[in-house]
Amino acid sequence: MEPVKIIKIKKDSKETVEDWVAMEVPFTVNALDKELATLLSTPRHLEDLVRGFLFTSGLINDVEDIETISIDTRCWVADIKLNPLIQEKDMLFRKLYTSGCGGGVLLQNVLKNEESLKISSDIRIRSVDINRMMSDFQKRSEVFLKTGGTHSAALADCKDMLIFREDIGRHNAVDKVIGQALSQQIPFGDKIILTSGRVSTEIIFKMQKCQIPIIVSKSAPTGRAVRLAENFGITLIGFARGQRMNIYSGEERVE
Repeated sequence: MEPVKIIKIKKDSKETVEDWVAMEVPFTVNALDKELATLLSTPRHLEDLVRGFLFTSGLINDVEDIETISIDTRCWVADIKLNPLIQEKDMLFRKLYTSGCGGGVLLQNVLKNEESLKISSDIRIRSVDINRMMSDFQKRSEVFLKTGGTHSAALADCKDMLIFREDIGRHNAVDKVIGQALSQQIPFGDKIILTSGRVSTEIIFKMQKCQIPIIVSKSAPTGRAVRLAENFGITLIGFARGQRMNIYSGEERVE
């Protein structure tokens, strides 16, 4: 966060006050001497963002494919050294600009196997546990509560949140969570993603890549996201607020 001076108007009064806004930096990710993407991001947990972005974009299949991550916080650049077995010809550098706030990018890799095998998971969760976790989830958003300018994401099991991250971009927040889970070697097959943001195509592709069976959002999904969730066997829940929620696909996992 950073302070700014603003003019606050209430009815007929006007005053100069100090307020807080979310920080935003253009964060460039380089690998194999090429720029993969520049992500507009909150400058925290950037190594998590790099790991999650490379994994959910299909550029790596295991966190061990990354040998080193070097981040220059003066220029906001990450230089990535990858396993020599990953060849430049295997990496597609065509960028697809997504609907995500914060300048989201999908690399073409994630679109190659849209008809991949469905996610198979025996996970079951009670709706009351979803309500409880989402209530806790919204209270943890420290930067949002002060600025109103970030999204949040979390990885959870059926009882508790395991990892929580914030970012100006909803897709970045999810990638930060996934990147931290990869570094901790947390398995995804029985986990849940919680998110504050709209669930659109790129978010569902991230779920499918990680084989995460359930996503819960306090916001809405898009039509294509619903269809992809059905195709991938993902339980998609939206408008999870208070004591209510809408289940768009995979209702058999919710008790």
